[in-house]
Amino acid sequence: MTAFYRAAPFLALALTFAATPALAASGPPPGFVLTDNADLAFTSPDGATKLEQYMKDGGNWDVKWQVWARRGDQMTELKPEQGYGAGFRFTSDSQWLVRMQKTGSGEQDLFLYHVENGAFASATRKSLSDLAWDYFHSQPDTKHMKLDYHISANLMKGTEDGYRWLGVDWPNNRYLLISLSGEMDKHPKNVAVKGLADWTCRYDLKTGKFDVPAMFAKGNAEALNWEIKR
Repeated sequence: MTAFYRAAPFLALALTFAATPALAASGPPPGFVLTDNADLAFTSPDGATKLEQYMKDGGNWDVKWQVWARRGDQMTELKPEQGYGAGFRFTSDSQWLVRMQKTGSGEQDLFLYHVENGAFASATRKSLSDLAWDYFHSQPDTKHMKLDYHISANLMKGTEDGYRWLGVDWPNNRYLLISLSGEMDKHPKNVAVKGLADWTCRYDLKTGKFDVPAMFAKGNAEALNWEIKR
C-alpha cells in the first residue's frame, strides 16, 4: 500500500502530460514561401497585425496560397487556403478584416474576420460573399436571376472611414458596402454581354444583417438590366 501512494504522484504527473495537447507549430508548413510582392503585404491601422502571404507551387498549375496574421510572436492562419493571393482591408479600429479573394478570371469571394482572444478568426460560418448572394436572392425582384460566370462580390472602398466619400454620416467600424456582379450565358443575339452590374447592399457588423440603403435603389434597378449590345 505504501508503494502505491509513493508512485501515485508520478502517475498523476504522467497522466497530466498525456492529456495536454502538443502546441501546434506557428507558421506555414514546409514548402510555402513568403511572397516578396509588396502589394500582398498588409498592416492593420494600429500596427499590431501584419498579414503575410505564402505560396507553394506544386507544378502542373497546382498553386496554393496561405495567409498568416502575425501579431507579436503569434501567427494565425486566416483560412481557407486558396489558389491565388488576396487583397485585404481593415476597419479603422483594427478589429475587423475583409479578405478580397480572387477565385478565377473575373471572379471574387469575400471573407470576414474579427479579433477574438487577441487574434483574427473567421467571423461568419459562410463566406461573406455567400451571405451577400443569399441576401440578393432573397429579394422579390432578384430571386429568380441566374448568373453563370464572372460572378464577383466586391468590397467598395471606404471601409476605413465609414464611406465618407459617399456623403454619408454612418458610424465608423459599423458597415461594409458590397457590390455584386455576374454575367449570363443566355441573352439575345443582338446583345454581347448581359447580367448584373454592381448591385449594392450593406452589411451591418454589429447585427450581422444586410439591407439596401435608399440611396442605392435606383442604381440597383439599373444593375439588374445591365447589358452591352453588339
